[in-house]
This record gives sequence, structure tokens and C-alpha cells, in this order.
Amino acid sequence: QVQLVESGGGSVQPGGSLRLSCAASGSIFSISAMGWYRQAPGKQRELVAHITSGGTTNYADSVKGRFTISRDNAKNTVYLQMNSLKPEDTAVYYCNADYRPVAIDRYLEVWGQGTLVTVSS
Repeated sequence: QVQLVESGGGSVQPGGSLRLSCAASGSIFSISAMGWYRQAPGKQRELVAHITSGGTTNYADSVKGRFTISRDNAKNTVYLQMNSLKPEDTAVYYCNADYRPVAIDRYLEVWGQGTLVTVSS
């Protein structure tokens, strides 16, 4: 069974920074895309940032220039560096990965349990 374990959430003042990490573990042959999503109270889950196995990235317009996604393929880990945080960034942040299990010739999707980020003065 494959799991994504997130860490790094917490509370920060506006203008502050946080770094989220998400490590994949289990019977993984390979991981293609990885991403971060977020869901604020009363809103739908939305894509924050996405990165392919080759390192191509894309971001939501609302976080461009402030957030940076990166990954360490050797560690099956994806990161989200969040700078210049705003109150509207407050949400539960979820990690997502498309992975190929060992001995199965197709890709599956897995989600992390979520980590809360609160931006408030």
C-alpha cells in the first residue's frame, strides 16, 4: 500500500514563510506527476502547484511568484516553499501523486491526509 505523508503545516503571520514536505512510501515502481492542492473552508479543492517527473512546473495564478514546488526523485518527496503568505492562503493543503505500483503496469493516484496552514495576525 502506498502512502503520502505530509508535514510542515502550521500557523504563520502574513508575510511569513512555510515549507511543506510530502514523502511517498510503499510499493512504488515509479512516480510521474506530483502536486499540491488546497481546500479552504466552504470552498472546493483547487490546484496550487504541479511538477512532472522531469521537473516541469505549473502554478495557480494566485501563488505565482510566491510559492515554489520542487521534488527529490530519489526520496520520492515533493516540497512546497511558500513565501509572502497571505490570509487567503489559509487552507488544508493536500499532496497528490500519480504512481506506478510494483508489478502493476498502470498508474494510480494517491492523496495525502492533508496539513493545515493558517495565515493570521
